[in-house]
Amino acid sequence: MRHPRLSCTHAVAAVLVIAGALAPMAVTAQSPPPAQAPAQSPPPALGPYKPVATFRTQLAEIAKNKDRAALARIVAANFFWVPEDKDIADKQKSGIDNLSKALSLDGADGFGWEALAAYAAETTAMADPQRKGVFCAPADPTFDEKAAEQLANTTQTDAADWAFPIRDGIEVRAAAKQDAPVVDKLGLYLVRVLPDDSPANAVLATFAKVLTAGGKVGYVPIETILPIGGEQLCYLKDGDAWKIAGFLGGEPSH
Repeated sequence: MRHPRLSCTHAVAAVLVIAGALAPMAVTAQSPPPAQAPAQSPPPALGPYKPVATFRTQLAEIAKNKDRAALARIVAANFFWVPEDKDIADKQKSGIDNLSKALSLDGADGFGWEALAAYAAETTAMADPQRKGVFCAPADPTFDEKAAEQLANTTQTDAADWAFPIRDGIEVRAAAKQDAPVVDKLGLYLVRVLPDDSPANAVLATFAKVLTAGGKVGYVPIETILPIGGEQLCYLKDGDAWKIAGFLGGEPSH
């Protein structure tokens, strides 16, 4: 069935050979003048343009203004809430209703808005191993688990007693005040968190009491360290836009 097509191909090849033999004379006698290159359009003039906000910038602005309506537009319809080992989000309610309960956004204090602002400022994220296409922030630290287990046994502590700094060189101060003398700096290692029952810090909760690897006791801003296996806000790509997919952590009784 393919032979006729092969014969046709041979005929076309023969014509091309003949045309090639006549080509030198044809080019001299009938060649049209060379075409001029099309004029290129001038580049667009530089000037103002409409800024496109990133998702984190948008989330930070929403948290700052406590804009529930704007927040509702970026919460996924199938929002999940997993405080421990199962999803307890009420699927009969909207995503924003479940997020509000998980983060404690409602009420007179509405302290969850501050937590939302902190998540917006978080620069790390990790893929959720249980949910395809979902990313959660902050990312868990990477460390030597065997060494951490030995450290916990030696110090008779558990994971709840340890945290990790968000960056290298965080200053440890002698008291829970911004202007207190610096007694040490944190490196990129696990840091021991100590209980703090001082009246001032118990109310304000702006500093965490820590024990450095060098044995110094001091204070760091509470937002500069993160707990191991702590709470995470999760995101997913919905079409061309990012949305809040769920929350890992929180208190079910809220």
